[in-house]
Amino acid sequence: MMTFIWKKEPAVRHHFYFMPLLSLLLLCLLTACGKPDPVETIDKRSGLKVAAYGSWLSPITAEDVYGLSDDFGELQSVNGALYFVQSDSSAQGKMGIKRLETGANLSDAVSSAFDVRSRVHEYGGSPFLGIGQSIFASKAEDQLLYRFAPNQSPVPLTIPGTRHADCVSYSKGSRLICVREDHRNSGEPTSSLVALNLNFAGEGEILIDGDDFYSSPRVSPDMNTLVWIAWQHPNMPWDNTELWIGELAPKGGVHNPKRLLSDKNGSITQASFSPSGQLYFVADFDNWWNLYRINSAGDLEQVLDKDAEFAVPDWKLGNHNYAFESDNTIIASYSDKGQASLIRIFLDTGITEAIAVDFGEISQVVKGEDGIYFVGAKVTPEKGIYKVTGRGVALIYSPELATVDPNYISRAVSVSLKSSDGVTIYGYFYGARNPDFIGLRGSRPPLLVMLHGGPTAKASLAFRRDIQYWTSRGFAVLDLNYRGSSGFGREYRQSLYGKWGIADVEDAVRAAGYLVNKGWVDGTKLAMRGSNAGGLTVLSALVFYDTFKAGVSYAGISDMEVLSRDAHKFESSYLELLVGKNSAENNVYRERSPLHHLDRLNEPLLLIQGGDDPVVLAKQSTEVFNQLKARGIPVAYLEFEGEGHSLRDPVNQMTAIEAELYFYGKVFGFTPAGDIPTLKIDNAHRLKKH
Repeated sequence: MMTFIWKKEPAVRHHFYFMPLLSLLLLCLLTACGKPDPVETIDKRSGLKVAAYGSWLSPITAEDVYGLSDDFGELQSVNGALYFVQSDSSAQGKMGIKRLETGANLSDAVSSAFDVRSRVHEYGGSPFLGIGQSIFASKAEDQLLYRFAPNQSPVPLTIPGTRHADCVSYSKGSRLICVREDHRNSGEPTSSLVALNLNFAGEGEILIDGDDFYSSPRVSPDMNTLVWIAWQHPNMPWDNTELWIGELAPKGGVHNPKRLLSDKNGSITQASFSPSGQLYFVADFDNWWNLYRINSAGDLEQVLDKDAEFAVPDWKLGNHNYAFESDNTIIASYSDKGQASLIRIFLDTGITEAIAVDFGEISQVVKGEDGIYFVGAKVTPEKGIYKVTGRGVALIYSPELATVDPNYISRAVSVSLKSSDGVTIYGYFYGARNPDFIGLRGSRPPLLVMLHGGPTAKASLAFRRDIQYWTSRGFAVLDLNYRGSSGFGREYRQSLYGKWGIADVEDAVRAAGYLVNKGWVDGTKLAMRGSNAGGLTVLSALVFYDTFKAGVSYAGISDMEVLSRDAHKFESSYLELLVGKNSAENNVYRERSPLHHLDRLNEPLLLIQGGDDPVVLAKQSTEVFNQLKARGIPVAYLEFEGEGHSLRDPVNQMTAIEAELYFYGKVFGFTPAGDIPTLKIDNAHRLKKH
């Protein structure tokens, strides 16, 4: 702000200085004392409107981003129809089960009011199974498994305090075989594989127990063999898992359980039997998650050797990246540095042929009665359920989504750079794009660095409306795959181990600097946003670096000691891998935790939190907020009652993204276009003037 020093002058000259001084004071109020956006003008050369980056009027609204249902879950084929889980925006984002019949006839098999969701391993997945005319589904509210049968009320088959998921049919024994997590006793819940009666509620029969975790029980076509995956603390399922096999007895029990490939270390996932009963699975024995099988002699064979990922980290149960089209052909999806592809593998020759290559994400590859189906999201707005048709695919169902004018869509540019120790870091850059506007002369757009949660999740090329929300308003976006991200092999996933809170933060800082040096973004207007693990990266970057000028943390981890103490079973040993073992003499958790270094955080921060988050408790965010508020740092806090680890209610999601836009406008000195609700920012008077 300009400083004016009044000097004593002869009275006769006061009138000479008064009017110019008044003008200067008025100029101060209009500029340095809170400069408004310049009056919108028209660029003579292009005919476009000239306005500050971030202030552009966009046709892509928050409702366009979150207002309609598009979140798919498990896909299954049952009696010639497809069943799948889909969120319902009109029911606060709750999940129901849809039935899609031949001819695209769509109906509700289970209402979204029921809210189908499992919390096995806390993150759930695979919450239902269809058998004949019945559906067996886990209810979010009580975690009981219910049977839905025609003309009958839902009947619970399990008992309170237990959770079930990843169920398969065992028709020979007229039962279900499920992964169970038992929370009835104090201390850590116990895991097992259980057999449940199809018709009556009860305890069920424990088939296998003793390991810390189980997943993927699968029954052979002849119903005589059960295969499953198990693992122990401190491993996560993407570290080291075990493949087991046993003989199923029709009257109960699993006999002669035996661990396969005990001499191999790696992440084994997605075990499945071929139509003839040969055992297949995906493993990362050679860095990449590739397809393997056990041949007739009992030996290990690699089906296809490819530097690509045929699996994803099993944060949730029920992932399916391949299915048997016949006993001789597999349809499989893989990710190659963010590009998702679908191929056909001829098992007798090893020959492959490409089927689809223009997708950003492919999941839930399943065998249907008349072919192979999958859930796909393209790099364009198209997404839905597809069917493999020869060497191509056909869209058979798409949820109702807001239409996006292609002229407002920013296309991803793949970028890569080196970390300080020479590891290649990957990301997707989206430039500001709006056919109606250009930025002010000589200016560049602000940058949002987006950080996925995980930390083994990934940024992909699948079309995201939230990214377009920002780019169409004049922001540049970098969707970053920092070290630890999946999709780039086991070594890259594990390159974060021991360095969490250091390597990921450095990658974000270096990536932002890389884009500034290329002249693509404004180095004085760098912001970052992330959730969970990404939120930790946001907080750490603001604490330990001065690169970013604003941050937004969704359920961000601020205190590793608290996270370690409060962690649920699935993640209770994860910090040992990500950071190392903690001790009183070497309190590395405290050293890495932003909460204990908030005296170094001086930039504006927005904290967004679910009030009922069981993973990152709200007290982590409120403690950060209270400390920064007391120190006079511009800070805002939004807590949504009833929300868990991620926001599910579209209304809350819309509120959050508009709060972000308002926040960035205040921090970077622009006025967002449209009717954006105000956000209370404590210590807003301390925001820097632009």
